[in-house]
Amino acid sequence: MGAVGAGIQSDTDMILVIPAIDLRGGCCVRLYQGEYEKEQVYFDDPVKMAKLWRIQNAKVLHLVDLDAAKGGTDNNTEVIHQICKELDIPVQIGGGIRTAEDIDRALEAGAYRVIIGTAAVENPDLVSTAVEKHGASRIVVGIDAKDGEVRVQGWTEGSGRNAVQFARDMEDRGCRRIVYTDISRDGTMEGPNMEAYREMGSELKKAKITASGGIGNHHHLIKLNELSDFRVDSVIVGRALYENTFPCQQFWCWNMKDEIDLSCFSTATLKKGPSS
Repeated sequence: MGAVGAGIQSDTDMILVIPAIDLRGGCCVRLYQGEYEKEQVYFDDPVKMAKLWRIQNAKVLHLVDLDAAKGGTDNNTEVIHQICKELDIPVQIGGGIRTAEDIDRALEAGAYRVIIGTAAVENPDLVSTAVEKHGASRIVVGIDAKDGEVRVQGWTEGSGRNAVQFARDMEDRGCRRIVYTDISRDGTMEGPNMEAYREMGSELKKAKITASGGIGNHHHLIKLNELSDFRVDSVIVGRALYENTFPCQQFWCWNMKDEIDLSCFSTATLKKGPSS
């Protein structure tokens, strides 16, 4: 992996950076430590935002429907479908995936990978059957934790499950990728919870970890890159990209986004997905 997502370049192998688009009310938003009351709206055109990340050399896009995750409406469905249709890179979708039918619909809409969160806790057999039906490369388990406890229902409720033990259970059920979010770090840009990733990675044998939460600058990416032996190979970044904190983004000014002619942006119908 030479060139990584969102414009980050390296002469050596670097962790894959995956830009995040969190949808709420049809807008691109970010939460602070998972609190919906501390929502920051960054952009009101998610499709255009997705194309901008692609222009910046993103290799994978992380898309979360916060309304659906919290048990609300599916008013972001059309936007999600459009993003999957217009991008030429794999899109992984999470938020509100509760049933086998939800998984089927997301994949049929063009998602390359589907992230199962709350449903994996409440119905672990769903993960087993989904992996058997669609393959491990298409099914991801999202573990959102605070103080080591898995949180559910859009991060609003505790589950009583230990994050590391739950990850091992999911691995035993065939899961080969886990998106692990430290809620206390999410949106803070104060740095990732390195110890949490070490702890989980040391217990897993086959599943890879996508880190999430706390990334604020390229130094944090370098630190995470040191965790390759602990099965961390990618990271989801949100607020730091929106607020343009990475030096690699100096060629693209946030206030020039409306001047980019996206009508000429080329998309492909055939998507090649990343390894599991």
